[in-house]
Amino acid sequence: MIRTTVNTGSDGAASTGEEIHDVAVIGAGAAGLSAALLLGRARRKVVVIDAGEPRNAPAAHMHGFLSRDGLSPATLLDLGRAEIDRYGVDLIRGRVEHIDPGYDVRLEGGPVIRARRLLVATGLRDELPDLPGVRERWGRDLLHCPYCHAYEVRDQPLAVLGTHPGAVHQALLLRQWSEDVVLLTHTLELSPQEHEQLEAFGVTIVEGRAARLVVDDDRLRGVELIDGRVIPRTAVFVFPRPVPRDDLLTLLGCTKDEQGWVVTDRTGRTSVPGVWAVGNVADPRAQVVAAAGMGSTAAFALNTDLLHEDVEQAAARHRAAAVPA
Repeated sequence: MIRTTVNTGSDGAASTGEEIHDVAVIGAGAAGLSAALLLGRARRKVVVIDAGEPRNAPAAHMHGFLSRDGLSPATLLDLGRAEIDRYGVDLIRGRVEHIDPGYDVRLEGGPVIRARRLLVATGLRDELPDLPGVRERWGRDLLHCPYCHAYEVRDQPLAVLGTHPGAVHQALLLRQWSEDVVLLTHTLELSPQEHEQLEAFGVTIVEGRAARLVVDDDRLRGVELIDGRVIPRTAVFVFPRPVPRDDLLTLLGCTKDEQGWVVTDRTGRTSVPGVWAVGNVADPRAQVVAAAGMGSTAAFALNTDLLHEDVEQAAARHRAAAVPA
């Protein structure tokens, strides 16, 4: 059941009353929905809160997901929302503004959701180079992941835009899909070893800074350099800077590593008790299928953690009831 509003309490603040959820899942991508599905099947009371900003929204298809290869990301999420609904999981459209200890999850506009545990699956945003045409072509013929998109542009003239040291590996990797791969150095300084590797592996190096993507009839035709040269290409790969949407985890005080990513164990548990983080908010390399697996793994751990607490509380009540009056 998708809800867009929450009841208002007698004090004027919107809330869900005295209702306490076992788990509040923040983010309804593959990771969040996968966790909610397993927890719903475990008969836990779960609420999923989602702002509706999936990272892969521009992409027409996703690949590498067994039994779902070629499905559109939007369709996958539609299917996932329908599945969690069958198990009584609530889905609320909204943006989390703040989380208070306990956990009280405050949404923009005032609603408060109470939960015993949190699972944060808010993903990341891709910081793209500031070039004309980049935003418009992103996810179409301006691409990132060779494993996700290279097969669809196989045997075509491809380019890699040198905005990140990882562009060299990208260009070398793309030779598995095309014999015509160009590395546009753009802002990247290549080492002598990288020059040798690229040339030896059949990647053409084009020096010069890119000015814009050349688009005609809604199709990418090439890349124009600042000196006026146009390098004809049908698809361009870029290595964007991944920026985690981890404001909530930061506010909660979750430990981060030297690269600025939240630290978790293998189940997604963070340094803050009761808080898990899964998907791209914790791992920028996680594809859709991997993010879904991370959500499932976290759900097992969350349910076990809740079970231990339930048993301890039941034992305490049992001991109290056994004390003679």
